[in-house]
Amino acid sequence: MKTQRAFLLLASAGLTPIALSYGLDPVRSLSFLFGIDAVAVNVSHIFRGVMGLYLALVLFWILGAFREKYELPALYSLTVFMFGLATGRLYSLFVDGMPHWLLFAYMILEFGFAVAGFILIKKSEKVRKTV
Repeated sequence: MKTQRAFLLLASAGLTPIALSYGLDPVRSLSFLFGIDAVAVNVSHIFRGVMGLYLALVLFWILGAFREKYELPALYSLTVFMFGLATGRLYSLFVDGMPHWLLFAYMILEFGFAVAGFILIKKSEKVRKTV
């Protein structure tokens, strides 16, 4: 299995449960995981929207893993997504202080996936130029 394909599938597998924990039943899951009260309709609505965004990207990354013509765009979107999440969390770390340990771990993983994605994009572009 190609490294890019495995990377896209790994990210998809990792983000699916996170997406579902945010939006499938936010009142229960967010309270259990982070002590967030999501009873208000607007809070649940926002988290379900976030879940939809995550799952839509996961589907695109899976498509990129199995269809070569979508591989590079999927890698780009994954890298931008991860870098955006990690950067937002880093900003929050400085502005708001230390979050729940799991959210801090997400930030570290997101930065790692962003860097790995960037490396795989460069590798893919280099291979495409030689072909």
